[in-house]
This record gives sequence, C-alpha cells and structure tokens, in this order.
Amino acid sequence: MTAVDQIQVLKSNATGAGFLQALKDKWVRYSVYRKTLNELSELSGRDLADLGLNRSNLRSAAYAAAYGDQ
Repeated sequence: MTAVDQIQVLKSNATGAGFLQALKDKWVRYSVYRKTLNELSELSGRDLADLGLNRSNLRSAAYAAAYGDQ
C-alpha cells in the first residue's frame, strides 16, 4: 500500500509543477501581449501605416505576436 501512496504523491507533485509551469507560460505570453500593445500604441499613425497597421487593429496584432494566429 505504501508504494501506491508514494506513486500518487509523485503524480500529484508532477501535476502541481505542470500547473505552475502553465501559469508561468500564460503570464509570460500576457506580458508579451501588453508590452507589444504598449509599444505599438506609442507609434505615430505614419509609422503604423508603414507597418500595414492602423489603430483599430493594434490589439489583434499584439495578440498574434504573443499567442500566434489562432
């Protein structure tokens, strides 16, 4: 019975580590999204036009940069 208990403890620890890693990954992607959005927001209309963007699609461009085209 002790072996089964140890296996379940190891399994729950691995799940906890996976949860923390997933949480960290989400935070990193969100940080990339916010940083990209802030940097794009600081550009002039002319600079945005050079990039093929306008103010109305900055959020979608930042989302694509952080999370990929989904």
